[in-house]
Amino acid sequence: MAHDDKKAALVDWARAHAGFLEGKALFATGTTGGRILEALPHLNLTRLKSGPLGGDQQLGAMIAEGRLDVLIFFVDPLSPQPHDVDVKALIRMATLADIPLACNPATADLIVAGEGG
Repeated sequence: MAHDDKKAALVDWARAHAGFLEGKALFATGTTGGRILEALPHLNLTRLKSGPLGGDQQLGAMIAEGRLDVLIFFVDPLSPQPHDVDVKALIRMATLADIPLACNPATADLIVAGEGG
């Protein structure tokens, strides 16, 4: 997932790591997922609701259920987010579940490198 001003960066990152992403079950919030699928239609990506409309909470529930191994969420730290409480809850869930959490391309690259990708 990605904040609005970071969606293009996430799509670029996904293109650069398409080989790593192929064959994995991917989940994305609405608009972000649509943009990724537009660029990489062959990915196994399920679109959830838009973040502010419950997508953040859907991902949090998946983390609580042990259904997500990694969370890649390109954050825009300079723009206020109307659903900031949901975003903080999602980050808290990822931290409590002890899953890798990437908030920027450099950290997402490290996750890929750690997987041998």
